[in-house]
Amino acid sequence: MQARPSAGDWILLLLLVLLWGTAFAVIKVGVATIPPATFVAGRLVIATIVLGAGLALSGLRLPPWGGIWLRFAGLAVVGNALPFFLIGWGQERVDSSLAGILMAVMPLVTILLAHGFVPGERLTPRRAAGFLLGFGGVVVLIGPSALGRLGASPDLLVRQLAVLGGAVCYAINAILARSLPQTHAAVTATAVMGIAGASMLPVSLVADAPWTLAPAPRSVVAVLWMGLVPTAAAMVLFFRLVASAGPSFVSLMNYLIPLVALGVGVAAFGEEPGLTAPAGLALILAGIAVSQTERAGA
Repeated sequence: MQARPSAGDWILLLLLVLLWGTAFAVIKVGVATIPPATFVAGRLVIATIVLGAGLALSGLRLPPWGGIWLRFAGLAVVGNALPFFLIGWGQERVDSSLAGILMAVMPLVTILLAHGFVPGERLTPRRAAGFLLGFGGVVVLIGPSALGRLGASPDLLVRQLAVLGGAVCYAINAILARSLPQTHAAVTATAVMGIAGASMLPVSLVADAPWTLAPAPRSVVAVLWMGLVPTAAAMVLFFRLVASAGPSFVSLMNYLIPLVALGVGVAAFGEEPGLTAPAGLALILAGIAVSQTERAGA
């Protein structure tokens, strides 16, 4: 059975929540003048350069060609290139509130996949109840009325399905990352980012002709920030945390990320949280407590 997460695991989880919870606001600034495919390619290429330089300075080396590179390729496409693009493209039309609810499906998909593919991550009634409580908290936090916008038009439905597809990709990615042979987190992150960047760069060149764009300076800064911190640094932390605590624990961040996104909206954009926000927060924390209590008693 998966060991109880350590204090260090919780610190890494909260750090990832902070990095990825604030990323939505940065992406919003970036895609205002940079198309999604080019924005994604830019952040991936920047992350690859930074991680590659760090790898060289540390003395670590990428593994020789072999079967592990096929696993890296799967993580690159399913965990980075594809969901980055799907979510960015979907959020051109989908409200951030509804996107938050759709992304919160990720932990539910993760525990179902982990039940069948990850030893020690079996689905139990207590764990299922905890994750359902957390999902209910996200719905309450963001506002149940957001669900009323599901499928409002054919085009909007396709965009919503794209965001949902991104959430499913992240769930699959967490399972694939757990099944990797033991590899240094920086090595895995560098290889995965390199493949993801190489896969998105041609898409950007063909779809957007980026040399013809005139992005605003703040959008350029947004790409740089996303490449350096929520992509390069966060990927190293992500692979380290999955190896240490397991995919179901890591998926808890998708219940906490909406809280950070809400806080950023209040601080940066003057948004006002609804009266249901405290109830939503209570449900989210209760769900996490219930799902983790079973680990503590294991």
